Amino acid sequence: MTKAYKFFVWIFTILAYTFAGIIIIYILFEGIPNISPSLFEWKYTSTNVSVMPALISTLFTIILTLLITLPIGIFTAIYLSNYAKNKIFIKAIRFATEILSSIPSIVYGLFGYLFFVKTLSLNYSLIAGCLTLAIMILPTIIRTTEEAILTVNPLQAHASLALGATKIQTIFKVVIPEAMDGILGGIFLSTGRIVGESAALIYTMGSQPSIPKTIGNSARTLAVHMFMLSSEGFHVNEAYATAVLLLVFVILINWISSKITKSLVK
Repeated sequence: MTKAYKFFVWIFTILAYTFAGIIIIYILFEGIPNISPSLFEWKYTSTNVSVMPALISTLFTIILTLLITLPIGIFTAIYLSNYAKNKIFIKAIRFATEILSSIPSIVYGLFGYLFFVKTLSLNYSLIAGCLTLAIMILPTIIRTTEEAILTVNPLQAHASLALGATKIQTIFKVVIPEAMDGILGGIFLSTGRIVGESAALIYTMGSQPSIPKTIGNSARTLAVHMFMLSSEGFHVNEAYATAVLLLVFVILINWISSKITKSLVK
């Protein structure tokens, strides 16, 4: 049975890498020839369809969304793993996070449109899109952080408490540093979802192809920019070029994330 399991694992792994490789090669084949200097002009026009405003808007979106989500997600995970005693309450929170993780992004987009854009009168704006994304990635942050904390050897916390440290000191000076690898993994996984999201942002952030001056301005990320170009039908080649840049952007984020993770864990 063990050999059969290994065989199927190898087969499915090879298939996964094969399909991923085909998609990446196709994107590179179609997109690289269409990359031109006009795509990197500072201001977007209907002629150059520049990606620079979308690139900067994507960075703003990542930073603002994580600033909103991380305090809520990490402190919720700390509470669930160290302070919550009611098992029914803990199971309810975990069940809710699992349900929220499985909801399609278009549903989040409709909720964000009805609540943030219309009810709160935020209109199509960077803050409305980031609040919607924060709700989307919050379950991932909570679950990955909680699981990372629970994997820490409890004897380390007991030793810290025995030496006179308070519970808060033990959590932030012993438990969190030990769980940092898993916590950062969840954060970077969430960052990847922010970068690749388009459906939810179209309904909340809009698609204004300019650099937002305030969080109340509409904007578009790289994923939305690529979708708009391909759906309009006039700049399909530039959409493929944007896909290549989006792929490079994600690879850079993952590379930087791995470097940060290794340095922090060390």
